[in-house]
Amino acid sequence: GERLGFLPGDLAQKVDPYLRPLFDALYEMLGFERVAKLMERNVIEVAPLAYMRGRTLNESFIILDEAQNTTVEQMKMFLTRMGYNSTAVITGDITQVDLPGSQRSGLRHAIEVLKGVEGIGFSFFQAKDVVRHSLVQKVILAYDKANENA
Repeated sequence: GERLGFLPGDLAQKVDPYLRPLFDALYEMLGFERVAKLMERNVIEVAPLAYMRGRTLNESFIILDEAQNTTVEQMKMFLTRMGYNSTAVITGDITQVDLPGSQRSGLRHAIEVLKGVEGIGFSFFQAKDVVRHSLVQKVILAYDKANENA
């Protein structure tokens, strides 16, 4: 839901804060130099969701991260970018939606609408699946408990 045009700087400067977690994960898995080479050869492309409209991504492994902050329209647009021999993976946490007002999360909507569609699967993680600091698991459980009592 972010509007990149209103942020100062060129595209790289505008999207860097949003993509930092993705780059951190890539560097951890592949190393800085390998990621740089793969990006230089356009094997890995990192692009903001706002730049996907009109594209068809054939022969691709496509990741949409932080999808809880997509609108319903953005999610539909993303899902319809898949071309031949492509796989899309969508990640997000529906408990951490940052959309303004009462705007509906595209991820939450997609889970409801696409449940039961052949070829689409969902994996849901629990607090026990957390691979961060051990306190993070306790924080998640505390918030879950508070939400149950609300």
